[in-house]
Amino acid sequence: MKFMMKWLMMLALAVTWTSSGTSSVNAANVEGPKVFWKISVWGNPRALTAGMEYLAKKVGEETGGNFQMKIFYGGQLSKAREQLDGLKLNAFEGAAFCNFYHPGKNPAFMVFSLPFLPLGNPQVDKYVRSRMFEHKAMVADMEKWNAVPYVSGLLPQYEILGRGKAPESLDGWKGMRVRAGGGLGKAMEKLGAVRQTLPAGETSTAFQRGALDAAAFPFTYAHVSFKIADQAEWFTSNLTPGTSECGWVFNKKAYEALPQQYKDLLMKERDAVMDTQLKAYADQDEKNLPMFRKKMKEIKYSDAELKKLREIAGQPVWDEWIAANKDKFNSQDVFDSIWKLAEEAQKK
Repeated sequence: MKFMMKWLMMLALAVTWTSSGTSSVNAANVEGPKVFWKISVWGNPRALTAGMEYLAKKVGEETGGNFQMKIFYGGQLSKAREQLDGLKLNAFEGAAFCNFYHPGKNPAFMVFSLPFLPLGNPQVDKYVRSRMFEHKAMVADMEKWNAVPYVSGLLPQYEILGRGKAPESLDGWKGMRVRAGGGLGKAMEKLGAVRQTLPAGETSTAFQRGALDAAAFPFTYAHVSFKIADQAEWFTSNLTPGTSECGWVFNKKAYEALPQQYKDLLMKERDAVMDTQLKAYADQDEKNLPMFRKKMKEIKYSDAELKKLREIAGQPVWDEWIAANKDKFNSQDVFDSIWKLAEEAQKK
């Protein structure tokens, strides 16, 4: 009898603990209806996707599981160059996109691919891009595709990994086939390189087959994620020629259909999403850079060479971009805004 009473008491405690544990897990800080969003991205989980992975987990927790976001990797929902098309067709509710995969679809966003912008400091970069995602030209770019800008991918400055003879001077780039998009690609052309604009997933195959000599990617995570580091024999470490924009956007129709509390939740988490992103990149650099130095030849350019590079491939590329886009939107204002915001950030 005593054993039975003891067993019943233990069972009651277990049920109470389980019940309280379940309710705490499912408790919603933000009440609302059940919503399921599909988020499309190419490639595997990596540093670029860390922020969105954080967001998917966070909104689920905050809403007690009512607002669910599922990330579909590997181009399951759309090819890398067709993400914006998928949003326009309402095929999914959110997506990553890279501006230089389709310059004509997002002409204002191409400003982020111009070389030698003042975005080398991660915190300055975060401030500038956050504000630029609200610029009317950027918003207009996305509205054409039923999209709302959410957060920047905050891609780190690019560096270049390659195979064969290393470009130890600026003249060494002549004739080299380099995967580099946007204004960065134009900068490499100014050095005599042959620009290639392959999607990230195709670059590794081209590199392995010898169809490419070198590839520019955000340093260091993307070179590892897309297996360029597996084949490379040398890398640049202080070229810092610029970056691009692989950001995240939401389906405008789906976003506007959300209850206000869900919209508020998404916007409240923007800062944390970007901080998660930056930490993921920093963690990868800490891990990858020693491996690069052990395995490959490191190429560093002198201050004089870097100054020459900026003269050749900086201002001329900026001027060309502004002139080519002045009839599409206020390209001068978009360009100037980057510099004004960077100056603001440095004063904070």
